[in-house]
Amino acid sequence: MQTGETTVQTFTSSDGLTIAYREWPGEADAPPVLLHHGFAVDAVLNWVYPGLVGALTAAGRRVVAVDARGHGASAKPSTVAHYGERRMAEDVATLVELLGVAEIDLVGYSMGAIVSLLVAADQPWVRRLVVGGIGAAVVELGGVETRGSAPGELAAALRAADPVGLRPVVATFRAFADQTGADRFALALQAEAFNTDPIPLDRITAPTLLLAGDSDPLATRPEVLRDAIPDARLLVLPGDHLSVVGHPEFTRAVTDFVS
Repeated sequence: MQTGETTVQTFTSSDGLTIAYREWPGEADAPPVLLHHGFAVDAVLNWVYPGLVGALTAAGRRVVAVDARGHGASAKPSTVAHYGERRMAEDVATLVELLGVAEIDLVGYSMGAIVSLLVAADQPWVRRLVVGGIGAAVVELGGVETRGSAPGELAAALRAADPVGLRPVVATFRAFADQTGADRFALALQAEAFNTDPIPLDRITAPTLLLAGDSDPLATRPEVLRDAIPDARLLVLPGDHLSVVGHPEFTRAVTDFVS
């Protein structure tokens, strides 16, 4: 299910970049739901097309969905210092201040889940938190699962002029980026800036829902992450890293949890 068109709005980040977001009004007496997408997609691909925005607005919720730096309609700077999930977490904080709200419900997937965990560990205004597409790597590596490839291999694959000869583990990401029309050079910089510092998960006070596909190689052993967050529950659904977001129970679980 999709939802109506909405105008792309922008704000200026703390380091001077133009960050794009979309907003859908709601009628419910509840905080807005802020959505943060994953690597190589944008707000529309991650949240509108699979139906989550439509389900939330049908429930009367105000929804805000950001395009992360390097993605979608946001700026795509050419230096690695402008990338990384901590920079993206700062963008979320700037956007919440711009919205002028006291609380939000925060939903993040994959890269966006790392961003959301960083925000929730640092900010008291996260009322409810939903993260998906991640697992034990958050606890063990500080971020998304990267153990399937050599250091720098994904960035090199994204920059390669010809994808022939790439190992399947990175060729999949390269092909997906081409399929979505993403800026591969911006994605390569983000791949070099993935967060690897420990996230203070024990500081998260918001009730948390962790969603994982049962065949998602990037969300293995999600119970390790669940156990590291003080008030977290885990729901494992059929699907892999891409397909689980479109599972009807994924949308239902998110909508119910933030309600």
